Amino acid sequence: MNYTLRQLRIFVAVARTQSFSRAGEDIGLSQSAVSHSVKELELALEVKLLDRTTREVVLTEAGQQMAMRLSRVLDELHSVLLDSRAHSYTLSGIVRVAASQTISAHLMPQSIAQSQRQFPDITFMLHDRPQQWVLESVRQGEVDFGIVIDPGPVTDLLCTTVLSEPFFLLCRRDNALNQKANISWQDLAGQSLVLQDYASGSRPLIDAAFAGQNIEPHIVQQIGHPATLFPMVEAGIGISILPALALPLPGGDSLVVRQLRPVVERKIMLIRRKNRSLSAAAEAIWSVIAEQACQLDQARENDPLYQSGMRYT
Repeated sequence: MNYTLRQLRIFVAVARTQSFSRAGEDIGLSQSAVSHSVKELELALEVKLLDRTTREVVLTEAGQQMAMRLSRVLDELHSVLLDSRAHSYTLSGIVRVAASQTISAHLMPQSIAQSQRQFPDITFMLHDRPQQWVLESVRQGEVDFGIVIDPGPVTDLLCTTVLSEPFFLLCRRDNALNQKANISWQDLAGQSLVLQDYASGSRPLIDAAFAGQNIEPHIVQQIGHPATLFPMVEAGIGISILPALALPLPGGDSLVVRQLRPVVERKIMLIRRKNRSLSAAAEAIWSVIAEQACQLDQARENDPLYQSGMRYT
């Protein structure tokens, strides 16, 4: 097969934008040059990568598979080239990290900002995805490592706990439960609940907590994105249970967060493939995230919301 690195990069640009013209704008080529390059690549590979119409460009199944794997390979090549230009003791390159949604929103921004200050030659690329996608992307080597909610027993991943945090009750300020001095899981029996669906790593832990308290939860809505919990509860559809990383609450004073007793915690873990070493750059970013999680945990020590007694096991 006779193909060039330039053709591969152009194809990835087209796959990303699904447009010859937008791909051309991104890489500084005319639309016709981009189209011609992709046609040459298809001829060299003897496989159809794109279905073309007058209005859109659609990847074939072969094109989808190739684009997904090729993007990773080209990123690795770019990382090698960056490393070759760097001084021998300078950390550089691309580090790809996958994280589930609440972690991405409330721990990753600080980690990315700190990595930019501490390691300016490292490019930190975050993939914000559901938990199962994060686990599989780590297993397949599509990212350097991930950060997830405790996935339970796994034999092919190395898991390191960096943060433990409680679940809280989320309700309207005028809800009767908010009038109680202490709120237990038993108080939630019969209440209408709005919970995240099973794309969230937190949901199995919440289910286990209800089962441990012999409660059959009354679930009225199951949603995908954690931010949707707030307007659902504010509208009076039900109450909810959310992890500490989902805080702070949105603006306004109609919602309140309360402790639940006994305390149920989830563990946030850094994960990577077993028997696979991280690059020096990835090790550096791993350490940055662990340190940011530690600082967050320390900042919570004097917050009354986190002062609790009995723990659920």
